[in-house]
Amino acid sequence: MLQKNYLVKVSCLCLVITLIAITGAGCGTREASTGSGGAAPQTRTIVDQAGRKVTVPGEINQVFSTNPVGSILMYTLAPEKLVAWNFEIGPEHKKYLLPACRNLPNLGGWYANKSCNTEELLKIGPDIIICSDDQTQVSLAERIQEQLHIPVVVFNDRLTGLDQTYEFLGALLGAEEQAAELAAYCRRSVDEVAEKAGLIPEEKRVRVYYAEGNQGLSTDPRGSRHTQVLDLVGGVNVADVPLKGGMGMTSVSLEQILSWDPDVIITATLSGLGGQEGAIYHHVTTDPKWTGLKAVKEHQVYDIPDKPFNWFDRPPSVNRIIGVKWLAHTLYPDIFKYDIREEIKDFYSTFYHYDLTGREIEDLLVRSQVNQ
Repeated sequence: MLQKNYLVKVSCLCLVITLIAITGAGCGTREASTGSGGAAPQTRTIVDQAGRKVTVPGEINQVFSTNPVGSILMYTLAPEKLVAWNFEIGPEHKKYLLPACRNLPNLGGWYANKSCNTEELLKIGPDIIICSDDQTQVSLAERIQEQLHIPVVVFNDRLTGLDQTYEFLGALLGAEEQAAELAAYCRRSVDEVAEKAGLIPEEKRVRVYYAEGNQGLSTDPRGSRHTQVLDLVGGVNVADVPLKGGMGMTSVSLEQILSWDPDVIITATLSGLGGQEGAIYHHVTTDPKWTGLKAVKEHQVYDIPDKPFNWFDRPPSVNRIIGVKWLAHTLYPDIFKYDIREEIKDFYSTFYHYDLTGREIEDLLVRSQVNQ
């Protein structure tokens, strides 16, 4: 009996020691506010990617984003922590998402004149809100934080900085292992394309028109954050017109496009955001007014794949990484000799948690004319 009691006491003591070790692990040197009795930190103070000090919960399990850029990043990194979308996702696009995320509510957000359903958001009560760091977002982050009393963390959404963003968010959310894999993929992809594109002589660079909006007569001109993919792969944006409001999507005339006479036209209908799939592509390739263009005559019009998210732009999130490889391969197949179908399959598995079938890959590429 004495031996039995002794063993019980020893077992209990070991359990206590183990629990103390676990709760003390992972605190590091960051500033933290602890609960009574040396429990795990209830809060910690971090520095976000805009240089702001923000006090966040010690453990973060629920996250909302102010815009689609952050929602997509969250889905790729820690889908179980994403509490809601901020844009509508069509049925044909949802099929490429995890079942648990397909029917999350759409609460709107703070972008492009959208409004967020803050009443429903407060009912969910996310631990933090994340916000991308474009021109106006830092002041927006402060305003949201003051109004909702929820910590708002700003992250870097630049195409060439996505690796650092994943590492930052991974450390913030306790998802370091997944973040390291995604960061490494982004870093390799961007560095490889940038290095090769930098060697392309100016006279051999492909001139590209990016057709959007009503019948292809809107575009994002040179210098827009929405054409970072084209810049990275070494394409020349023919739309040398002013940025509308500094952010892009500028109206142009067909006469201007005819005068530019691009080598290649890429089209984006954004069917996931309500447009009719392939509408601009079909208009550009069939309307007699466009037939005089070199790109149309030589069948160099490519519709940007957009399931579940557009590969080139809108939203300009990590979905652009596969777009970088696709567009580089499309414009310069002799330089970027990717097995593009294998690249697509690998990207979807790594980032979207989805294993594509061969048929699905062909469906994604149906108007992009990638044959090699």
